[in-house]
Formats: sequence, C-alpha cells, structure tokens
Amino acid sequence: MEQDCHKTRPRSEEELKKLSNRLSRIEGQVRGLREMLQRDVYCAEILIQVSAVNAALNSFSKELLSEHLRTCVADNIRQGNDEVIDELVDVFQKLLK
Repeated sequence: MEQDCHKTRPRSEEELKKLSNRLSRIEGQVRGLREMLQRDVYCAEILIQVSAVNAALNSFSKELLSEHLRTCVADNIRQGNDEVIDELVDVFQKLLK
C-alpha cells in the first residue's frame, strides 16, 4: 500500500494545544539533556533523564494514536475504506520496533 504523504487532519484548538504543550515539554527535556552533557553530568543521571524523555514521547504517541483511532480510522471504516486498517497495521509495526 502506497502511503499518501500529503494527508492532513484538522485538529481542534484544544487538541492542538494539548499536543503542542506536550512536545514543548519534551523539547525542554531534550535541551536539558544537552546541558547535562555539556556540564559533564554523571552518565547514569543523564540516562535516567533519557528514560524520562522516552516515557514522555511514548505518552505523546499514545495520545496521538488514541485520537487517530477515534477520528481518522473510525471515519475511514465508517466510509467503507478498509485500507486504513492496513495503514494502521503498518503504523503499529513501526511503533513496536
């Protein structure tokens, strides 16, 4: 199945704000990692913060996936577009690497 790289989905202001805020916090955490590295912070402490960033990214992914299932996937299935299931399987395979 060829993916359409030009798909879009309008998001409500609330959803956009919530997801954007999560990404802003993650960006701050990543900047913090760089600062820790530049300050020669002990490796184990940096690794703990890396784990926190990974958890934050996973949480962002879960939230986005949940919205995707409720909106894009559900709407496509209701409209008879079962190709969205193949797309979803592909997404899961990439997420679970």
